[in-house]
This record gives sequence, C-alpha cells and structure tokens, in this order.
Amino acid sequence: MEGLEIVRRPQPRDVLVRLGLGDADLRRLVRRGRLQHHHGHYIDGSIAADIAVSACAQAAHPGSVVSHFSAARLAGLSTWVDGARRSPPPYDATWLTRPPETPRNQRRRNLVVRRAGLAPEDVSRHGWLPVTSTARTVADLARELPTREAIVTVDDALRSGTTFDELAAVLERQEQWPGVRRARATIAFGDARAESALESIARFRCVAGGLPMPELQVQFFDGFSWMLERVDLWWPEFRTAGEADGLAKYDAATPQERRHLLRLAHRRDQVLSDRGIELVHFGWEDTVDPRSDLIPRLQTAFDRGRARPGPAPTWRVAPGYAQLAA
Repeated sequence: MEGLEIVRRPQPRDVLVRLGLGDADLRRLVRRGRLQHHHGHYIDGSIAADIAVSACAQAAHPGSVVSHFSAARLAGLSTWVDGARRSPPPYDATWLTRPPETPRNQRRRNLVVRRAGLAPEDVSRHGWLPVTSTARTVADLARELPTREAIVTVDDALRSGTTFDELAAVLERQEQWPGVRRARATIAFGDARAESALESIARFRCVAGGLPMPELQVQFFDGFSWMLERVDLWWPEFRTAGEADGLAKYDAATPQERRHLLRLAHRRDQVLSDRGIELVHFGWEDTVDPRSDLIPRLQTAFDRGRARPGPAPTWRVAPGYAQLAA
C-alpha cells in the first residue's frame, strides 16, 4: 500500500493516526480490504488471514510467541479436537505463549495466552513472526490434549521429519510441567507411517479398546512378486487388515470417475481376500463415536482369521515406510 509500507507489520491505531489517518479513513480501508483489523492492530489487507490474525495478537502481547494450535496452522501440521467432548479448547482462537513472569494466563473465545518458559531452541520464525518450533508445538499440544486427539499432530509431525529425539529434548525441558507425563506417552505412541488423521485416531482407538498394536502400511507377496495393494492396519497373528475410508478416498470430479474408484476398491478387496486376509473397512464415524461397533467387528474378524486354513500370508512393511517405523 503506497505510503503505508509500515502496515506490512501490525500497527496500533495511534501510530496510523500520527501518519494522518483518521478513524473514518481506517474504517474505509478495512471495508475495502486494504487493511485488516485484529486484536486492536491494523495490518496490510494482502497478508494471509491466519498470519495477519496471529501477528496482530502477538503485537498486542509484547514478548509473546505464536504457539499451540496457531503455530500448528502456520506450520501446516494436522490437528484434531473432538468437538463432542465437554469443554474442548478453543482451537480456532489465536494461541500465544508468554514468559512466566508476565501476567496471568488468558482464555477467551478468540485468544488464549499461556505463560511458560521458552528456551531459544523452542522459538522459530514464520517469516518475521516468532512462533514455537515444530517440536515445541507438538509437545505443547501433547500436553494440552488427550492422546486420542494429540496423536494426530504427533504422527503428522513425525511423518514430516520431526524426530523422536527432538520431541524428547523439548519434554526434557518441560519436566514437572502440567501434562508432561501424558505427552511422553502420546509421543511414544507416535508412528510416522500413519497417513491421515483417521488412521492415527483409529490406531489409538484399537489399542485403547484392548486390541494388539497393528502394523501400518503393509503389502503382501503373491508367490511371484510383492502385490501393489497396501493396507492401512495389519494384525498378522489374526490375518486381519483394517482400512480407513476417509471422505476423500472416493472423491472424484464426475459420477463416472467415482464409480471407477469404487470398482477398483472392490477389485482390490477381492485380491486381498484371495490371499486369505480378513478385511474390515471403517470410516470417521466408526472411529470417533465411542458407541460404534468397530472393536467388536474387528474381534469377530480376528476369530475368522484365526480359523482360516493354510499358511499365513507373507507380508512386509511397504518400501518407503519401513524406515519410518518407530
């Protein structure tokens, strides 16, 4: 914006007034999209909304760092909060962390401020904006959320290249902090092979429901070569595979393309069944609804798998995933 390069970073009203802009000018510029107004600060309207909101909140709280859900959004990390549970955190709000000597924590509909220590290695930059590092962001959410929710972010971060050692180093600095014991358990449960939030939540649901830990991203040998078909979850001792059917699995531009995807899926299921594999499909509702019959369905498949005659299928973790195994 010509003459107002200053608003490439958040500015309070009094600074812009000293530049000659009145309240009517500011309202007009906001209305026309030339400026954005968040948390008592103005910023260039061309800046992406997520960055603009976080930047204005950070400017309103000097010394703070964008953290938790806000840092995860800026880093492109997946998060999930079960909106059906009691008192879920306001994940759509702007989250900040300030040094512990600053005033008390805040929690409003559009802003959450936590007081906590920040080591130099816990702070990164998104452009010029101070944010928590990926490892610190993951650790903070693992302390904030129950495992069934936090595991989505943990798996995604591991898949994106964050290491267990980096996460352990953050938790070491957070010894005695609230939620750190749960965070350690959640991170230990993490697996970079999970490809989606649905797979992450389902894996936790299965283990929490008393089932053994499954292998992830497995393919099978047909006697001549390794089959292209790959399953999301695999219990070799029960010859049972679990398949997460997310909303995008059969998404297509036309009904014809959607039918084609369904035919391919049915053929794939037949190929796996021919190898003596029990296959259980599940979706989002099956996984997140505690009243669903997902665990009994899998247990029934386990019984059928144990009763199958003949040698067990030969399997391996698919190439490209084996090195990701925890």
